[in-house]
Order: sequence, then C-alpha cells, then structure tokens
Amino acid sequence: MFSALSDSLKTERSPSSIRSNLLAGLTVGVIALPLSMALAIAVGVPPQHGLYTAIVAGIVIALSGGSHVNISGPTAAFVVVLLPIVQQYGFGGLLLSGLLAGIILVLMGLARFGRLIEIVPYPVIIGFTSGIGVVIATLQIKDLLGLEVPVLDGHYIDKLLLIVKSLPTTNWQELLIGGITFAVLLYWQRLKSRIPGHLVALLIGSVIAWLLSHFSSDFSVATIGTRFHYEINGLNGSGIPPVLPSFDWPWNLPATDGKPIGFSFQLLNTLFAGAITIAVLGALESLLCAVVADGLSGKKHRPNDELIGQGIGNIIAPLFGGIPATAAIARTAASIRAGASSPVASVTHALFILLAILSLSPLLSYIPMASMAALLLMVAWNMSEARHFVRIIKIAPRDDIIALLTCFLLTIFFDMSIAVAVGMGLASVLFIRRSISLVESKLVTPGHVRDIEAATREITIYDINGPLFFGSAQKAIKNITAQSPDLRVVILDMSEVTMIDMSAIVAMEMIVANLQKQGVGLVINNLQTRMLLKLRRAGVRTRPGKIRFSRTLEEAVEKATEMLQQAKNEEKA
Repeated sequence: MFSALSDSLKTERSPSSIRSNLLAGLTVGVIALPLSMALAIAVGVPPQHGLYTAIVAGIVIALSGGSHVNISGPTAAFVVVLLPIVQQYGFGGLLLSGLLAGIILVLMGLARFGRLIEIVPYPVIIGFTSGIGVVIATLQIKDLLGLEVPVLDGHYIDKLLLIVKSLPTTNWQELLIGGITFAVLLYWQRLKSRIPGHLVALLIGSVIAWLLSHFSSDFSVATIGTRFHYEINGLNGSGIPPVLPSFDWPWNLPATDGKPIGFSFQLLNTLFAGAITIAVLGALESLLCAVVADGLSGKKHRPNDELIGQGIGNIIAPLFGGIPATAAIARTAASIRAGASSPVASVTHALFILLAILSLSPLLSYIPMASMAALLLMVAWNMSEARHFVRIIKIAPRDDIIALLTCFLLTIFFDMSIAVAVGMGLASVLFIRRSISLVESKLVTPGHVRDIEAATREITIYDINGPLFFGSAQKAIKNITAQSPDLRVVILDMSEVTMIDMSAIVAMEMIVANLQKQGVGLVINNLQTRMLLKLRRAGVRTRPGKIRFSRTLEEAVEKATEMLQQAKNEEKA
C-alpha cells in the first residue's frame, strides 16, 4: 500500500519531472471531463457523480495504489453492471454496492490475489469487453436518435425490441447533432492529433446545436441542462451543480422509491453478488491497465498494492457521491504519452476536474445528450476490440474460441454477474486443463539406464514430469501398475516433479497399496526434499523390501536390484 507514492517521492522529485506530470495531468483532465459525465449518464445517474468519481477516486487510488501512472475513474466496463443496480435499488443501492466492492478489493489485495487476476486468459477478457461494448452501443441509440422511450428496462432483448418498436419516433434534430458529433470523432481519429478528439467533437456539436436553436425557434435538442436538475439548500438548478462533492453515508441516499435505502444485512446480502462482480471487473481492468502502463512507461507496478489502492478508492468515493471506479486504459495511455511518470499526474487531473465543476458548470449544461450518446458509441466501439475478437475467432484453438463466445454471449444476453462467474470458472478450467497436459509419465526404455538391460522384465522405470496436483495426479500415475507377472520392482523417477498436493499424496498411497498387494516393490527417485517430507508425514516411508528412496537413477537401479535379489532369496527360503 502507498508503494507507488513512496517510490515516486524518491525518484520523481526534479522540477522537470514535476512539470511534465502537471502538464500530463492537465491533458488527461481535459479528456476525462466529458467521459466521466458520459459514463455517469450511461449508468443512469446525473453526470456530476461521474465527475465526483474522477475527483475522489482519481486522487485516493493514485496515492494509495501500486501503479505509478494509472488514471482511475468511472469506466465503460462497469456500465452493464451498474445500470441494473440503479434500476433495481436506486442511487443509494449503487453507492452501497460500490462500497462493498471496495472492501472486497482490499481483501483481494491482502490475500495476494493480484498475480492470479493477471493470468486470466485473453479470450475471456475480450469476451467481456466486446460484450460490454455491444450493450453500451445499444443503449445509446435512444439518445442518439431522440427516441420517445421513457425507460429502457428488462434484459437486453427486451431493450432491443423496445428500441426497434420506437424507431418511428426518431427525432431528426437529435440525429443531426449526434451524427455531426460522431462524424467529427471519426475524422479526428484519422488525423491522430494531440488535441483530444472527443473534446473537439462535443464542442462542435454543442456550438451547432446552440446556433441552430438560437436562429430557429423550431430547433430543439435535449441537453445536460434540460435533462438533469438539482436542489441544493432549497435552491433549484439545471445541469451540474457548481459545488464541491459533499460527504454522506450511502444508506442515507434514495432507493428507487425516493426514500433512503437504509442499512440491513438483508440488503447487503442482496447487493453482495453485484459487489463481487464490480470487484472482479475492477480488478481485471485495473491490473490489465497497469500491465499496459508498465510497457508504455517502463515502470513496474505492484499488483496487490494496486488492488488495495483500488479498494480504498472505492470505499471513500461513495461517501462523496462517487460511483464505482477503476483504472482506465485509454486515459492512462494518454497521460503517459503526455509525460506522466508519477501519481502527481492523476492528482492533477482530478484537481482540474474539480476546478471545471466550480467554474464551467453553466457551459457544460449546453452539451447535447445526442453528442454524449455519440461519444459513448465511440467508447463502445473502442472497447469492443472488434479486430481482436475476429482474430481470435480465426486463429485461436477451439477452447479459446468457446471461452470467448461464452463470455461474449453471457455478457450481452444474461446478467453480468453470471458472465463473470462463468468466465472466471472457464479461466480456471482452461488453466487446469492445460496444466494437466504438461504432466506426463512415460516408461523408460532399457537403453536409457546403464546396467538394467538384464532385468527389464522384472524392473520397470517410469519418468514422471510436471506438477502433481488434483487435476494431474491421476493422469500421471494411473498407468503405474504391475503390467506383467514377472514385474517385481517399479522405479518412479520424480526428478522433474515440481509440486505435489494432497490429491497426489492420496494417489501415491493408492499406488503403494496396490503394488504391495501384488508383491511389487517401489523405489522413489530424486523427489525434492520438501515434497519427500510431505510423503513421509503421510506415512509413505522406507520399508525394507517394499519402499526405498534414492537420489540418482543409477542408485535407484542398484536398490531395485537389491530388493529383487532379497525377494528371490525369501522365495527360496
């Protein structure tokens, strides 16, 4: 915890470093300002709560996390999870879910889960992100076309059918402004200019909408100012309130009925599944961002510290009206390219947004909702990773394609909690299956060992390779049995066994018992000391004529020969 901050205080204290981080923070602040509002709107809450998230989480996570350059705030990855929570439990339920997710993230970091999260298969991650991109894009059609749809409720198919039925209500004015904004976004992306394209697109869309409404009384489009309203100390206003984020407990905030949601263990139990989904998605997104940032910046993040920092940020942000946050890859990359090398850049970006709230709120209210929808469409397209999705379909093994499509379809057509649970399960199954394929046991031919040619019918050697755990133990030793009536001793060469768990110990005990019933001796060769102690604690010990241990294969052959001779002498006696 606080490792990135402490490291940066030692290495990033020069005036030039501080200056470059301040400039990078201002640059990414300009980018994050409209994105934070758009993502809050996509979640179903007023835009200022996206800004509060960028401010509070952006500062807290940067100072307490394990990445030097991650920029944290609201991200598109959370939209499909948070929108149903808002629709079911209201704003209070959303913030309480975020707080629970923060606690879970801290526990994940303390339990050292950082490295485990990093090895989630690439097709599983692309399945999630592509599915999220499709859902976000679908939800923006309403505002882009100005459809007369009160609320998009239900599952994805229900929402899609509702949108299709409402297409005859398309408002050409909204479509014009949304189309212009989207066209500017596409054109600016081709220019590869350093000026943020979505800032230019929103500015052009807002100016054109204002001019047309100013010169024509018949022209009117929905804006942030006309869609959202606030009340502060008895004063009513439109758009974004020009005030600092204020402290309040999540359980004092309204549920869907407008009354405080309250606090109870039953409510926590109801919200817990969603909180786990938020935590897992947040962990995946943050650590993936940190890995990308390491490659761009040359820094090295600490995954467990980053999880703890993300957790602390998500615990504190809801107390100030912030929605769940995680590291944002696009914003982080832009910050690094602008010169970021320490948490100062993230803190600066958050302070810039804070100043923008206090000074630019009246101007932000003129941004058309259709322009925000166009911006989110571009975010959805970038998030969908369409090229990578198609590439996996073309060249990946069948297991990876199945994992990709399963996560993709579950994300779109079912609850995101189900998609995450199944996706993580698939990741585990793929890992176990591929680990099992690395484990093998093979019969050693006589020519590989000196002085064994004459005894091959009575002495057999098996070479076991790889980790012996619950998934691979049975595969590795299922063929180690007495295969001929002449067999008297089995040698297990375990020189390349890297680990052994309880399932493997039980399997070894069964092999020992089976061989002893058949009167066959066993020599275990070159097993590492720590694993040898495990076997001995389990009762697999040296027994004259039954079980022996050796350090080299030649020694194993000698002991097997002694056991063979001893057995023959006992038979003669």
